[in-house]
Amino acid sequence: MSKAGEFTGPSGVVYRDRKRHLWFSSIFVPAIVFIGPLLYLANGNALMLWIPLVFYYLAVPVLDMLIGEDRSNPPEEVVPQLEEDPYYRWVTYALVPVIWGAWFFGAWFVGTQDLPWHGLLAMILLLGGTCGVGINLGHELGHKKGKGERWLAKFVLAPCAYGHFFIEHNKGHHRDVATPEDPASSRMGESIWKFVLREIPGAARRAWKLEQERLESRGKSVWSLDNEIIQPAIITAIAWGVVLALFGIGILPYILGTAFWGAFQLTSANYIEHYGLLRHKTKTGRYERTQPYHSWNSNHMFSNWATFHLQRHSDHHAHPTRRYQSLRHFDDVPSLPSGYFGMFLVSYIPPLWYRLMDKRLLEHAGYDARNINFDPDKREALIRKYGIQHGDAPPRIV
Repeated sequence: MSKAGEFTGPSGVVYRDRKRHLWFSSIFVPAIVFIGPLLYLANGNALMLWIPLVFYYLAVPVLDMLIGEDRSNPPEEVVPQLEEDPYYRWVTYALVPVIWGAWFFGAWFVGTQDLPWHGLLAMILLLGGTCGVGINLGHELGHKKGKGERWLAKFVLAPCAYGHFFIEHNKGHHRDVATPEDPASSRMGESIWKFVLREIPGAARRAWKLEQERLESRGKSVWSLDNEIIQPAIITAIAWGVVLALFGIGILPYILGTAFWGAFQLTSANYIEHYGLLRHKTKTGRYERTQPYHSWNSNHMFSNWATFHLQRHSDHHAHPTRRYQSLRHFDDVPSLPSGYFGMFLVSYIPPLWYRLMDKRLLEHAGYDARNINFDPDKREALIRKYGIQHGDAPPRIV
């Protein structure tokens, strides 16, 4: 590496990462959460608390549309250097205190201010969104092999009491993704409001079962401190206990609401990332290896900068240990029409979601029922509605 952000491969190819400093968006975007409360403290108008939410759900989709997509990839021969550059890891580390600082600041603000109901709701959505950022950061760090990054993953999952994600995602979702067995893969015809009732409890049950099996195979109790679900739960209990001691039991609904909305941000991401996509079983009865076309992808630049390339989800599931800065675009994978911030809003209105996404899914699946993960309750109705073939056409995947 000759200078910051410039990498030279063995063959002499030179790659300059033009997004190097843009990754700071992942710190700047969640830090906007402070703006609403600070404006409220300045003028006492609780409507100011909604300004960051307007930015997240309206301004960011517009920025995605205006800035456009980035389909460039780093040359493979420089990827080892790109992944070894500590700068990219330090960007993720710098986000940890932002998330915890925002969480404690939000608790202090709600605990000391006399907010109207809509102001409290805004704070729940704001800080719940920050918890969602923490889950995304835990997602990036939790896939890494180093103990330090894995412990940081547990640490940032703790504010919203979602420490089991560390186990569930890595060992459960990545194993079962895009199959009917996966509670974290949405099905065609399944609304997000139905999906959340399956995904959140299903993910928790799967995580506990996986960790129980791991510990029992080593002759340890599931209730020991070696349990990697209990470890972040202890951090949660300490943090929540401190806040309750400082501000009283009256702040508990805010803490619980924030935790739920944080978890729901993960639910929203899971819903749009694999909607209706299906892996096939091989002759051995096992599912085929996860490929890039088993995830919906998005190359919209601004929201990708803000989420550590989470939206290049196709490469992430095919190569889960690959670091965010080297995730690739693939041609001919199912693609979302907008970034995650915009797609979240669409998913909350099921008729709009189906209108926008069902045709895309069917075109990708070749209108073949064998290539679609259906909501069992909607399967026959969807086949009739869209004229989907009952297996008469050859499967898209062999």
